[in-house]
Amino acid sequence: MNNKFLKNVVFTLVVLTSLFGCTKKDNEILIGEYGALTGNDASFGQSTNKGIRMAFDEYNSTGGIKGKQLKLISYDDQGKPEEAAAVVKRLITQDKVVAILGEVASSRSLAAAGIAQQYKVPMISPASTNPKVTQVGDYIFRSCFIDPFQGKVGAKFAFDNLKLKKATVLRDIKNDYSVGLADVFVEEYKKLGGEILSDMSYQAGDVDFKAQLTEMKSKNPEVIFIPGYYTEVGLIARQARELGIKAILLGGDGWDGDKLSEIGKDAINGQYYSNHYTTESTDPLVQEFIGKFKTKYKETPDAMAALGYDTARILAEAIQRAESLGSDKIRNEIAKTKDFVGVTGKITLNEFRNAEKGAVIVQVDNEKRKFITTVNP
Repeated sequence: MNNKFLKNVVFTLVVLTSLFGCTKKDNEILIGEYGALTGNDASFGQSTNKGIRMAFDEYNSTGGIKGKQLKLISYDDQGKPEEAAAVVKRLITQDKVVAILGEVASSRSLAAAGIAQQYKVPMISPASTNPKVTQVGDYIFRSCFIDPFQGKVGAKFAFDNLKLKKATVLRDIKNDYSVGLADVFVEEYKKLGGEILSDMSYQAGDVDFKAQLTEMKSKNPEVIFIPGYYTEVGLIARQARELGIKAILLGGDGWDGDKLSEIGKDAINGQYYSNHYTTESTDPLVQEFIGKFKTKYKETPDAMAALGYDTARILAEAIQRAESLGSDKIRNEIAKTKDFVGVTGKITLNEFRNAEKGAVIVQVDNEKRKFITTVNP
């Protein structure tokens, strides 16, 4: 049994302990959370959970909200859309939560959003960027930017900043996030004058990408856009370099995770992706957050942790403003969020319940993420 396995077991046990005794007490406000605490992209769910718990701990340590403690009930959806739908229904019908935080992955948010909308319980996704998520209904929100903006950021950075005129695309065909981001990148890159040499696909869980990469190599691209998650991206980077592909690799926030460098090794160094925040920010609020997170968890917070923290605070502030703890009242206050100062930027939720905020471009440098530039709406 290796240390990494033990770490994951310990983390899961910590989360599961929060489920026991989750019968509501008079002095508690029950908040639901769902995410992938196990599976291929478990670091997303684990990081988000840590950010949420830290935010709630801070509120609870100063008296809570409306004189009540915020109690988080977290479930592992195992990275499966059908499980996400099941646990969200459980949170609403059995645990009687007043609001829900999650998911990171757009596919899983889409699987669960209809249930939250049906029962009229507000749900805020920290990081699901596919536009369809909030289109499900007026009880569904997000605290992150959406794919059309992120796709434009990637296309503009490749064409204008890096001066790369020929691109290929490698998308996860079964992932709503990846497909949406790829579609926008292709459209915007062509508008700017760039050429898309090929547009190929894979599926999450694949480990051999050499057929697609060999085809791409024959096109001699200057940049390969890979809007996937860190597990596959790391493998793709290594196999691309093994095949002698020298093109720049570019992606979205799905790359963010401490395992990206562990999987991609030297092959991922020097590559770029758009993200929600950077640890290199000089903003005192960001540095304070990083310091507190390191003290609490003995690790540097990634973007998912920062988004979880901001999302939990947006919800807590909405509950504080609401005239009662009714889900409808909380929903109305979430919708009024304007100029919320978070560690991932200043956040305003627009009429479509999407966050208006900027994005950063970072470059992978082993475990570090070097800040390159900021792009605002």
